[in-house]
Amino acid sequence: MATLNTVDLKNKATGEIEIDDSILATPYHKRAVSDVVRQFLAANQQGTHATKNRALVAYSTRKLYRQKGTGSARAGSAKSPIRRHGGTIFGPQMRSHSFRLNKKAKKLATRSAFAEKVRMEGVLVLDELKLTDNKTKNLKALLNKLELPAKVLIVVDQVSENLRLASRNLPNVHVLSFRSLNVYEMMNYTKVVFIKDALEAYKERLI
Repeated sequence: MATLNTVDLKNKATGEIEIDDSILATPYHKRAVSDVVRQFLAANQQGTHATKNRALVAYSTRKLYRQKGTGSARAGSAKSPIRRHGGTIFGPQMRSHSFRLNKKAKKLATRSAFAEKVRMEGVLVLDELKLTDNKTKNLKALLNKLELPAKVLIVVDQVSENLRLASRNLPNVHVLSFRSLNVYEMMNYTKVVFIKDALEAYKERLI
């Protein structure tokens, strides 16, 4: 059984947390991680872009001019796509960009991303993170004591109101519950800070 060291808010070692060897031994599966990240981004794409085809363009259906004798090509409608301000051919329409992946692929990507993050020393485990106020400068001071890089993801069991308010003005600090943690978020941040209770619960999802 492998272990990760835990620290307090003064960056002093306080103990260890056990992680199953099979989790940390998972090799980095680039394809699986890529597929899950693309699925996450596709599911969050709004897909509200649209163009008007000839059925939606607001024009009269009157024939523009007589069929013969004008010297011009035949024209039956101002909505024709070949005319200026006419309908768009094969333009984008409102749709969902999401696609499905099987559960085994998702779990493999999650384990792979977590194990790789640990190998790259991108995971820090805190005993607890309890704020007495919601001031951003106090949270920033705590993070500076931990010598964290610019982009930090803080994973907690329950996001407290103080922590939510204190972190919202820090552009490169993101706070979320372990229930919402996904491969995209994990790979997007340089350092992932787990609160001990959150990691204890999260590791059960990796087995």
